[in-house]
Amino acid sequence: MKKVLYTVIMAVVAITMLDSCLGKSVEDEYKGWRQNNDEWYQLQAASGQYTQLTAPWDPSAQVLIRWHNNRELTRDNLVPLVTSTVDVKYLLRLYDGTRVDSSYTSASVTRTDSIYRSLVSNNVEGWMIALTNMHVGDSCTVIIPYKQGYGSTKKSDELLPYSNLIFDMKLVDIYKYKAN
Repeated sequence: MKKVLYTVIMAVVAITMLDSCLGKSVEDEYKGWRQNNDEWYQLQAASGQYTQLTAPWDPSAQVLIRWHNNRELTRDNLVPLVTSTVDVKYLLRLYDGTRVDSSYTSASVTRTDSIYRSLVSNNVEGWMIALTNMHVGDSCTVIIPYKQGYGSTKKSDELLPYSNLIFDMKLVDIYKYKAN
């Protein structure tokens, strides 16, 4: 009786393991979503509406950016470093228009004025690229390809793997910066 029970248990374990190995991978499961994100990003890059920025630390890391303000008016303002703490207002959406997050509604925003305060380096690589190219007071739309965002990681029901991130953002301040 013990041998039969042991054999049944081992068979169930083997079938479960085989089934999980034969299941769809994240790449397979989100293949269509990934393809749509890739195609949409290429269309935006070719549209001429955005400037492509490349990370100085990784030439393969790029984002698309479109400024909404006159940069001549902010050109003498401070620019954050990767080690800076910044105050930012933002709205995050996906390529299909789905709103995902906002400094106006986020639980992580504890200050008034809907400001998200963070160390630049504590964010996805695409944010780091964008912020280190912005002056205090700049407003822009940044399109972050999934490779510089969350990659193949599912962050929530709305934020699926291979999601390009579209941020409407404003660099409000560099926290505790003191000029000499």
